[in-house]
Amino acid sequence: MENKLAELGRAKRNASLLLAAAAAVFVATMALPENRWLLALRAVAEAAMVGGMADWFAVTALFRRIPTGIPFITAHTEVIPRSKDRIADNLALFVKEKFLAPDTLVALIRKNDPARYVARWLTDEANTRLLGQYVARAVEGALHMVEDARIEQLLRDGVREVFAGMDLTESLAGVLDALTAEGRHEQLLEQAIAKAMEWLERPGTRDWIAAQIVDWLKEEHPRKQKMLPTHWIGENAAAVIANAVHQRLEAIRANPEHEYRQLFDRAVHDFVAKLQTQPELRARGEQVKQYILQDPKFGTYVGGLWASLKHWLGEDLRRPDSAFHRAVAGAGGWLGLQLAQDAELRRALTAQMEEAARGLAPDFAEFLTVHIRDTIRHWDAHDMADQIELNIGKDLQAIRINGTLVGGAIGLGLHLLTYTPALFAGLSR
Repeated sequence: MENKLAELGRAKRNASLLLAAAAAVFVATMALPENRWLLALRAVAEAAMVGGMADWFAVTALFRRIPTGIPFITAHTEVIPRSKDRIADNLALFVKEKFLAPDTLVALIRKNDPARYVARWLTDEANTRLLGQYVARAVEGALHMVEDARIEQLLRDGVREVFAGMDLTESLAGVLDALTAEGRHEQLLEQAIAKAMEWLERPGTRDWIAAQIVDWLKEEHPRKQKMLPTHWIGENAAAVIANAVHQRLEAIRANPEHEYRQLFDRAVHDFVAKLQTQPELRARGEQVKQYILQDPKFGTYVGGLWASLKHWLGEDLRRPDSAFHRAVAGAGGWLGLQLAQDAELRRALTAQMEEAARGLAPDFAEFLTVHIRDTIRHWDAHDMADQIELNIGKDLQAIRINGTLVGGAIGLGLHLLTYTPALFAGLSR
């Protein structure tokens, strides 16, 4: 601001000094004896004064009122302050039509290919870390802004609304029916058998079984256990039990037609059928739902989930190795990689941006147009004129200087033209 004021002040002084110099030369020529060269110099100074004064009036009249005593001329000074509202309307309309038209935005999107830019930006690890930092800061700030009581009540109301419109029996039947389709429940059984076999092979599992056997002997046969090697019995019995169960599970896993598999399959299908047909199970599901909806402990538990989540998230965001930060950065990197490798995905994203521009541009353009217009209309007219002069005034003062110099050159040319008749007369003799 200070630099602009200083530059504007220097430009005004230079233009005024040049005008004053032209006036001084004109006055000096009036006091000296006339000759051909003096008359030419006077013509230059006179025309320079006319050009300089005319441009001074034109430039000054843009920003300030100049009382000339002639109403018509005075009425056309102070142009910018008097035209503030018209400038506001026209500038807002110009921005709307030239910058925010849907076709203009779509052309801009196609020209710059923002999807490719996003892909290139997100594939840079430094950028994804930066993205994670920004999102983490935004989330941390949001955590301090929200009201916990309202969030907890919102969660409780939301969960109750979901449960109120849900048929638990029908939903459970649908889930199980989807699990049994194409033998998916067999895959779950395979995973359960594998986990059970892994659990039985652990030394800690066998130690636990042995401990249970020793405790049983001590409780059921307190006298006999004193004479028996209870720990040896427990360890060997645990090994026998674990091996027997492991062998049976291995047999079930190895034989797709094993009777236990068939029992499991029939039990699952029978249970799904009962859920879909028996009114007793449907009524039981309704009782469970009503209990959940009316139980205050359930509401307290759901509300407490927000407090737990907020506490965990707040602690995580304060750590240098924040899991949330890593997750956001990782997601950004993955998205960038997918966009970089998949041209069709980039085209689809660009098409979505174009569609969004077409749909949102009219409303956004109207909002921004009203904002620009109303903002300028509320400005003080003279403050606005001062700001415009501050930014373009130096160039306008250059126009004053040019007007003085060009006026002087034109004055010299016109003065020389006055000698044309005498020149032609001399040539004709």
